[in-house]
Amino acid sequence: MKKLLLQAILLNAWLIVILGLAYPLAMTGMAQALFPKQANGSLIVENGKVVGSELVGQAFTGPRYFQGRPSAAGAGYDGLHSNGSNLGPTSKALMDRVDKDVAALRKTFAQKGPVPADLATASESGLDPDISVAAALWEAPAVARARNLPAARVARLIRRHARPRTWGFLGEPRVNVLEVNLALDGLSLKNAPKAVK
Repeated sequence: MKKLLLQAILLNAWLIVILGLAYPLAMTGMAQALFPKQANGSLIVENGKVVGSELVGQAFTGPRYFQGRPSAAGAGYDGLHSNGSNLGPTSKALMDRVDKDVAALRKTFAQKGPVPADLATASESGLDPDISVAAALWEAPAVARARNLPAARVARLIRRHARPRTWGFLGEPRVNVLEVNLALDGLSLKNAPKAVK
């Protein structure tokens, strides 16, 4: 019996070392060597400062910026509370929230016609950083007006930042909201009037 107990303890110790230490360290090392950007969170750095991640949405307000999907994660885009609302299509609470969001979008962007579905519905994680190209183009006229830019220039910026379907067949073409907003800020700075000396 003592021999079996000792063997079980040794086996557990080896499994802890192999599966609890060696394997995670090896996978971390491989990830850092092969995919360092992704392994470190796909961070977006602007002027030497981390401003966000390609993988996690952020809240933007007002017509000067493209806005992402609504977030059901905590108070909004909270990684500690990433989840969906669990409200189904027959839920009055969900329909009321969508109606309220659609009205707010119409007011903010002064747009008529149907609001793209992804602007009024939250993703399952509540952290989705992307919107559809159609949603970005729907927001574009108001963003262009708010920044005093030609609408065609903002539309070109969207198309330049549009990402295709993953591997050519998964998902839909999309635009990362943070990336396009940063590019928009850069575009606006280039068009700013020069100071008179």
